[in-house]
Amino acid sequence: MKTCIIRVYGIVQGVGFRPFVSRTCLKAGIKGTVANKGSYVEIHAQGDTVEPLFEALRHTPPKRSVILEIISKYEDEDPFDAFTIIESEKDPGAIFVSPDIAICEECGKELFSPTDRRYLHPFINCTNCGPRLTILDSMPYDRIRTSMGEFKMCPTCHSEYTTPSSRRYDAQPVCCNECGPEVYVVGTNLKGSDAITAARKALTEGKIVAVKGIGGFHLACDATGEEAVRRLRMLKNRPMKPFAVMMNSFETVTKYCEVSGEQKELLCGHQKPIILLRKKKTSPESSVPSLAPSLAPDNPTLGVMLPYAPVQLLLFHYNDGLEVPEALVMTSGNASGAPICRTDEDALNEINDYADLILSNNRTIRLRCDDTVTDFYEGKPYMIRRSRGFAPLPTMISGDRKGCVLAIGGELKNTFCIAKDSLLYPSAYIGDMEDIRSVEALRQSISRMETLLEAKPSLAVCDLHPLYHTTEVAGTLGLPVLKVQHHYAHILSCMAENNYLGEVIGVSYDGTGYGTDGTIWGGELLQCDVHGFKRLSSIAPFLQSGGDLSAKEGWRIAVSILRDASETGKDLSLRLGLCSEFEFDMIANMATHTINTVKSTSAGRLFDAASAILGIRKSSTFEGEASTSLMFAAMKYSEENAEDYGELIREEELLLPDGTANTNFLLLRIAGKFLAGEDSHKLAYRFHDILSRMITKQCVIYSEKTTIRTVALSGGVFQNKLLLDLTLRRLEASGFTVLHHCLIPPNDGGIALGQALYGLYALENQITSGT
Repeated sequence: MKTCIIRVYGIVQGVGFRPFVSRTCLKAGIKGTVANKGSYVEIHAQGDTVEPLFEALRHTPPKRSVILEIISKYEDEDPFDAFTIIESEKDPGAIFVSPDIAICEECGKELFSPTDRRYLHPFINCTNCGPRLTILDSMPYDRIRTSMGEFKMCPTCHSEYTTPSSRRYDAQPVCCNECGPEVYVVGTNLKGSDAITAARKALTEGKIVAVKGIGGFHLACDATGEEAVRRLRMLKNRPMKPFAVMMNSFETVTKYCEVSGEQKELLCGHQKPIILLRKKKTSPESSVPSLAPSLAPDNPTLGVMLPYAPVQLLLFHYNDGLEVPEALVMTSGNASGAPICRTDEDALNEINDYADLILSNNRTIRLRCDDTVTDFYEGKPYMIRRSRGFAPLPTMISGDRKGCVLAIGGELKNTFCIAKDSLLYPSAYIGDMEDIRSVEALRQSISRMETLLEAKPSLAVCDLHPLYHTTEVAGTLGLPVLKVQHHYAHILSCMAENNYLGEVIGVSYDGTGYGTDGTIWGGELLQCDVHGFKRLSSIAPFLQSGGDLSAKEGWRIAVSILRDASETGKDLSLRLGLCSEFEFDMIANMATHTINTVKSTSAGRLFDAASAILGIRKSSTFEGEASTSLMFAAMKYSEENAEDYGELIREEELLLPDGTANTNFLLLRIAGKFLAGEDSHKLAYRFHDILSRMITKQCVIYSEKTTIRTVALSGGVFQNKLLLDLTLRRLEASGFTVLHHCLIPPNDGGIALGQALYGLYALENQITSGT
C-alpha cells in the first residue's frame, strides 16, 4: 500500500505528541506507526485519506508543542493492522529538547480532588506538564532515559501510560502516590504528608524552609512577615537586592500588583516565569494585607511568580488545618556566588545554615535550572534571566550553516550556547563565575547538554578577557579556541535573536568588558557584521580607579570624572558629599600614578556615577543597584510631570569634535544643577534623555559615513527600559530600523548566543583565531 511518511520537526518530544498522533489516527481510521527519532517524530500513515492527520498537525497540535517544519512523502509499504506507538530510535539531525513545563490546569484540579487517586500527590503530571529538561539523561525522550526510570510504574499507572484515551498516555514521568518519588525532611524520619505538614508549619511560624523543586532548591519564608524576610536577608548577606515572591493564585497577585493582559497570559501559562510587576499603591486604611516592606526596598516593582510544581501548590494548600500565608519569598537556594543547589548534599553543605528545615525528595535533578526572570516592554517579555520554561529552546538563523560550536559565555550571569548548523541552543542560567562551584556547574552542564544534543563541537568560543574563568575553561576542552570581544558579542546576540545577518551599527552599553586596546570598554558604537567589527566611537573615556571596588562604589567614578572635567572638581565632590578630602586625594593620587587605575568607557559605571552625584546611591550592595535606582527616580519624575525639562546641554555640545559622546561634560552639568537646587529626579530623567540624544546623534553621523540604516541595541545597560524607549523612539524617528532584545537577555546572560553566531561563521570560513 501507499504509505504517507511524515517527519515533524520542532518541540515534539515530551509534550504528548505521539499520543496526540495516535488518537488522531485512531479516530480517523488511519493505520500505521509513530516514533520519536531523536531529532523529529516520524509517522507512517495508511488510509483512504490522511488529510485529517495533516489538519490536526496544522491546527490542533498539543498545547506545549512547537512545530517548525513538516516534511512528507509517499512510499510503498506492507499494510498495517492498526495504529501503534513504536519504540523510539535515534537518528542524526536537529534535536529539540523540551523545557520543563508548569503544572497544567487538569493536573491542578486532580491534585485537590479527594476522590482522585493522585490527591495531594507532590509529583502529579501528564503529557501536558511536568519535568522535562531537568530529568533527562539523553534523547530520545523516553522514561528509561530520565531519572524517572528509577521508579517502576504500578499497574494502574502503567495502564494509563499505555491507553491511548488517557491523558497520561506515553507521559514519561507518570507516577502516583504508590509508585512515584517521595518527599521527606532531610535529617529526620518525616516523609510524605508528615514532611509537607512540617514544612508548612515552619512557614506559618516565620521560619525559613529550603524546598527542592523541579530544577533546584528554593529558600522560602513568609513574604508578609517582615521579621522573617529580614532574617533571610541577614543570613544571606543580601541587604537590598529584591526577593522573588511566589503567590498562591492569580487573584492574590492582583491584590498587590498591576497586571496587564499580556503579563497575565505568561504568568498563568505553562512557563510561569518570575515577572517584574508594578506594585499597587495601598493606603493605610486599605483592607488588603501588606507584604513585607523589605521584599523589594525602594523599588516600584516586585518579582512575582505562581506555583509551577505540585509541591509548591501543596505548600499553600493542604488538608492539615494550617493556614500558610498567601505569598512566600521563593528565592534561589544557593550560597552567595554559587549555583543553585541541586542535591541534598549541596543543600546541607551550602544552605543548611540559612534553613530551619529542608524539604527534599528522591527524584534526581540531572540538570540545574533556575527560574526565568522577565520584565515587559511594549507588551512583550523583555528577558532578564532566561532559564526554566525557555531553555534550551533554540534560536534559528537563516541559511544553511554547517558546523558545531560551543560558546562558553561571559563571567557574570553565565549561560553557554551550543550551535549545531543553523540552530543555536542557549543553556539555562548558570550564574557568576567568581566561585569555583559555579565553574564546576558550568563544566557539568556543558557535558550534559552536549550529550542531550548529541553535539561534538569542533571550536570553542569565549570572551577576550585573559583572566576570566570562562576563558580558562575554554582552554581546557581540547578544542581550538576563538576569542570574541565582549561588546561585539552583545551586538551579535541581538542580531541572532532577530535573525538579522547584515551590517548594523551596534550600540553596546554595558558594565565592563575587555577592549582590544587593553582598556575597559562599555559604552561603544560599533560597525558590525557576522565576520567582525570596527569601533566607531564611544562615550567619553574616564579613569576608573579602585579595581573591583569601583564597580560597587559609584562615588569613586563620579569623583574621577568631576576631577578631570573641571578645575573645581575637588570642591564639587566635597560639596556633593561624594567623599572626604582624604578620599579625594587618594583617588587623585591613584589616577596620577596609574595605581590600580584603568582607562574606561563603561556606560554602567557612568550610570553609577550619575546616581552618586544626585545623592540617589553612592554605592551598590548588588550589581545594578545604583543604576536601577537612578532609572526609578527618572521614571517617577517623567510619570508625574509634563515633558518640559528645559535645556541642559545645547545640541552642539552633545558630542566632542571626534564624535565621542560628551558624557563627562553631561555629569559636570548635572552636578552643577543639583548643587543649585534642581530636583534630583528631574535631573535623573534629563540624564537619560540627553544620553539617548547623544546615541542618536552618533548613529546619524556614522550612518552617513557607512550608509548603514539598521541599529542594534544591546548590553546590560539596555535592561534600563527608560533608556531603551527614549533611544529606540529617537532612532526610529530618524529613519533607522532598530533591533532590540525580547527573549534573549540584553545583559551578559545573552552573549553566549552572539559568541556562537560568530563561531559558526568563523568555522565556516575556516578562521581559527581573531577578535
